[in-house]
Amino acid sequence: MEIVLLKLLLAHVLGDFFLQPNSWVAEKEKKKLKSDKLYLHIAIHILLIFLIFLSLNSWKIALVVGLFHGIIDVIKLLFQKEKTKRIWFFVDQFLHIVVIVSCWNYFYQPAISLNFLENAQFWLFLLGALFLISPAAIFIRVIIAKWIPSKASSSLQDAGKFIGILERLLIYLFVCTHHFEAVGFLLAAKSIFRFGDLKEAHDIKLTEYVLIGTLLSFGIALIVAMTVMNINL
Repeated sequence: MEIVLLKLLLAHVLGDFFLQPNSWVAEKEKKKLKSDKLYLHIAIHILLIFLIFLSLNSWKIALVVGLFHGIIDVIKLLFQKEKTKRIWFFVDQFLHIVVIVSCWNYFYQPAISLNFLENAQFWLFLLGALFLISPAAIFIRVIIAKWIPSKASSSLQDAGKFIGILERLLIYLFVCTHHFEAVGFLLAAKSIFRFGDLKEAHDIKLTEYVLIGTLLSFGIALIVAMTVMNINL
């Protein structure tokens, strides 16, 4: 990745997260186009590019990125509702990144290589990751379905599902990058947070159910990761 793209991304991170207080965000959402903070925020993004590049020759890309940043922010402010704030946050960030990458490509015309798409190992790694996200969850659910506790759960909706996906992907990443010690740390951390609550609940069946699900999740992730690592294509 070229240093120019890294500098543009750095300017974005600084401007959108470090140099934009929550009070500014609240004022923009309240006053929208009438908010002074909106235009100050755009100006900061433009100024950051100048400062990071330390060159006046970057004025074209600074103005273009700043202009599109403002347009995207305005669209977000005008169309987002209280219930859609989370969605618009990710849409907003995605569009900012698209603009940055597009400007980098247009103004600097870097040599972008997609040779990794011809690498069979890349597709194998992707296949393993996708398997751990959904099929593995379905297999685990089918296996332990007959042991589902009758007691109603007070946990967050789909929390267990997402915890399982994250833990399998983390194990997959740790093993594929040869950080096996991190797998033990992850298991210990989950044991502290999860089984501490189960102990307080005094429910043996629920504890066993969670333990079976956890061991299955960890086991499948380890098997998939080890398989991917030992297949030479």
